[in-house]
Amino acid sequence: MKLNFTKMQGAGNDFVVVDGYTKPVQLSSTQIQQIANRFFGVGCDQLLIVEKTATPDVDFRYRIFNADGSEVQQCGNGARCFVRFVVDKGLTNKESIKVETASGIITLMLEENGQVTVNMGPPNFDPQSLPFLRETQALQYSLALKETAINISAVSMGNPHAVVVVDDVNTAPVVEIGAEIESHPHFPQHVNAGFMQVIHPHEIKLRVYERGSGETLACGTGACAAVVSGIQLNLLRSPVLVNMRGGQLNITWTNASSPVMMTGPATIVFEGEIEI
Repeated sequence: MKLNFTKMQGAGNDFVVVDGYTKPVQLSSTQIQQIANRFFGVGCDQLLIVEKTATPDVDFRYRIFNADGSEVQQCGNGARCFVRFVVDKGLTNKESIKVETASGIITLMLEENGQVTVNMGPPNFDPQSLPFLRETQALQYSLALKETAINISAVSMGNPHAVVVVDDVNTAPVVEIGAEIESHPHFPQHVNAGFMQVIHPHEIKLRVYERGSGETLACGTGACAAVVSGIQLNLLRSPVLVNMRGGQLNITWTNASSPVMMTGPATIVFEGEIEI
């Protein structure tokens, strides 16, 4: 089977995007792993499939798969690449697009400068929503690891995040501790682990160990989760510039019931065809 694809990146978080809108596409977990493999396939953090939706007043549906083939609910950087893809492919001429994801409906807006703004909806701090095995909601939780205990904030941005405040993201043990947090038994569906360094109230540095992908150069929902956690802890004030290894995102959030707005780049890298 030959599959046409578009390779895209948003702040260094890279994706293989497949058009399942004009012709339905079904991929197995093994096929997704093959495509995502950086040595024997195209290589990507996630694979996105653009599809039609049956939901009234919604323009598209899209599905998100990690490099290990597992399907996830949400991806902020992927959402920005999604809107760039459907506009550039002529699938829509709208500047504001409503999209169905596994975690709900999101609104995407293509800005005049080429950047994309995503209405990520309000954050959810209820532990059961992640899910996170804690009975009561708190600003921070102590999480016991193999050799130590750390304080985390827990928040869902359509997918689960645990945020750790560190002094220096460059020296933080992101891979080792991130892997331990990601597979911690208190997160039965695993979790994305974010490591946040506060520069000042309107700027942070961030590294994220993503479930199913490992550390990535950027994570859109991770940036949103870090900012809302920092605001809740009175460490940050909206808007916040998030510096990641792959680029920058701008996050705004005004109060607990308001949506988190994320603005950043989305770029086509190349297009191709792969035999799977």
